[in-house]
Amino acid sequence: MFRDRSLVPAEAIRLMALGLLAEGPRAYGDLASEIRYFTSNIVGPSLDLMGNSIEALRYQGLIEPVSGEGMADNAMMRLKPEGRAALDELLQARLGQVQGDIGRLALRLKLRFLSLLPSPEQAAQRALIAEAVGTEIARLQDMRARSAMAPPAFRDWIERDIAALEAHHAAIAA
Repeated sequence: MFRDRSLVPAEAIRLMALGLLAEGPRAYGDLASEIRYFTSNIVGPSLDLMGNSIEALRYQGLIEPVSGEGMADNAMMRLKPEGRAALDELLQARLGQVQGDIGRLALRLKLRFLSLLPSPEQAAQRALIAEAVGTEIARLQDMRARSAMAPPAFRDWIERDIAALEAHHAAIAA
C-alpha cells in the first residue's frame, strides 16, 4: 500500500484475484483470464498490473489448488482463510484519486467486491468512497474556477467530468 494506505497497482490485482475466489473456486486459467479482461478494459494492457501473478498468491499461502497443481494443469483454485483476511484488508484500503487509471481500477474493484464485506464495513467503505469522490469533485471545481480563460473544449470536458462524478457521488451516498 502507499503511505496513505491506498492500493498500489499490484494490490488491485491481488484484490481482484482474492475477490473472485471469495465468490467460489475457479480454474487457474479462468482466473487469470478474468483478471486480464477486467483490468485491460479499465486501464489497458499493463505490465505493472500483470506482474503480480497468481503463483505469488499461492506462495504467500492465500490461495490453494483444490485439485491439480497450478497453471500447468489449469488447477481449480480456492481461497484460504488467510486469503479472505487479506481480501478484507484490501477492501478496506483507502482510495487515492478516483480519476487516474489506477484510482478508477481500485474504485471499480471495491464496488465489484463490496458485497463480500459485512454490512457495517460496507457502509463505512461507501462513506469513504463518497468522501474520495467528493474530494475529486472539489479538485475539479477548483480547476474549473482557475480555467475561466481556457478554451471551451477544455472547460466543457471539466464540466462533464464534474457532472459524472456528482452522479457517482449521489449514487454511492444513497
